[in-house]
Amino acid sequence: MNSQKNHINKAMQGAMILTLAGLLTKIFSAAYRVPYQNIVGDIGFYIYQQVYPFYGMSVILATSGFPVMISKVMSDYGYGHSIKVRSKIMTITLLYLIAFGMTLSIFLYILSAPLSIFMGDIHLEPLIQLASVSFLIVPFVSLLRGHFQADQNMNPTATSQVVEQGIRVSFILLSSYFLIREGFDLYIVGQGAILSSIIGSLAGLLILIYIWVKKGYRFSWNLTAPVSTWKIVKTLLTYSLTIGISSLLLILIQLIDALNLYSLLVNGGMEEEAAKTLKGVYDRGQPLIQLGTVVATSFALSLVPAIANAKVNNDEGFIREKLRLSLKLCFVIGAGASGGLIVLMKSINTMLFRNSSGTEVLMILSGSVLFTSICLTLFAILQGLGHTFVPAVAVLVGAGIKFIGNELFIKYFGITGAAISTLIAYMFISIIMMFYLISKGYSFRGNKSLYKIGLSLIIMLGVLFLALEMNSYFNIHSRTYSTITALIGVVIGALVYGIAIIKCKVFTKEEMQSIPVINKIIK
Repeated sequence: MNSQKNHINKAMQGAMILTLAGLLTKIFSAAYRVPYQNIVGDIGFYIYQQVYPFYGMSVILATSGFPVMISKVMSDYGYGHSIKVRSKIMTITLLYLIAFGMTLSIFLYILSAPLSIFMGDIHLEPLIQLASVSFLIVPFVSLLRGHFQADQNMNPTATSQVVEQGIRVSFILLSSYFLIREGFDLYIVGQGAILSSIIGSLAGLLILIYIWVKKGYRFSWNLTAPVSTWKIVKTLLTYSLTIGISSLLLILIQLIDALNLYSLLVNGGMEEEAAKTLKGVYDRGQPLIQLGTVVATSFALSLVPAIANAKVNNDEGFIREKLRLSLKLCFVIGAGASGGLIVLMKSINTMLFRNSSGTEVLMILSGSVLFTSICLTLFAILQGLGHTFVPAVAVLVGAGIKFIGNELFIKYFGITGAAISTLIAYMFISIIMMFYLISKGYSFRGNKSLYKIGLSLIIMLGVLFLALEMNSYFNIHSRTYSTITALIGVVIGALVYGIAIIKCKVFTKEEMQSIPVINKIIK
């Protein structure tokens, strides 16, 4: 009994370590794009963002897709079994991942020319070819991370993620700065950024190999142990198509914009240079969505390990209690982040990107933060409860809606149409997931809380609108003044919203004591 309890505690501690590392790397991943855009400009940013989704898919699969899949396969077939059985699982998994990674890499390399033509910019071909190399690293990074996670040792995964992202970001910013200073073409600068990303991935792999060797692990090739090869392969395929796809939510929406937004603008009669600039301006929304989502999901996702643990213990009462709290946290922070970004967007846009171009489009995209937060929180909860199929289907449905939406709306509304289709896609996915959650008997039952959150949001927006109206009398439009306005606005908005949430009693005292960080503040 004590052994089982220690195993569960170790699992929860490991999950928290992985959650913190994930938050840190996501903040890095979003934040570096601001100085990068400042260095290369809107067209340079367009070039990078056109190819980033291909590389980003490999990173996400190697970070949160395949390692989770591997640890689940090891749990399903290897936990408590002999070393030979575990060795066979590792061997089959490695072969599967190598085949998967090589197939994706070769296909992406071969299709780089047709893809660049479809995207409307043949100069992207060498960048796509370079990005294809990243899929060759995925099998080895995924296997090592998955093995460590199956042993409830999350430190190597967390360390490798932080090192990978730190080196990647440093190399991207340094290479872009020096290449721009030396007068290189922006497409060459883009190649430098993709190459820097691959260097970061290799650094993460080297860290994992170092820890593997230092800990005395050995890889034993085994295909004869008494466990069905077909069952393992079938499980790997199932998890690849469920956990893998659901982990790609944000990047798939970005990929669709990369595939058809620019070409639709050009086909609609826009000059190529103007279309590239507009796509670069539109892409300013990606780091804002990512950062907003990270903030909105940080507290909610911290409760997911406890929900997964309760599932193991069949504690339905605890699951329902923490699930509702996770969703309530998600609604509170997601709504606040979306509302704040929308109202302060003009100042935030100028503060981060030097001018206010595309502010209206970025305001629409900011509304996505609430829905992406709901989606990612529900994906994590349902994965912890063992439901992985429907989230993957919802992501594919959302991607289809996004693609069709771009085709319909961009013709009439330009990049505003792309923003609208993004918002609709995320909204549909979150609605599908909420209905699925209800079908499993886990209704939110928080209508009063939603009214209180809505009232708190209206109060915050009212105060910010009033403050911005007073600020407009000064009629100053410099970047420095926008920075001061944005930062003061964030502080005022957060304080007013936080006080309103407390005064409206959105959370009970017991719920407050269950929220990490908050529970330490109120003690």
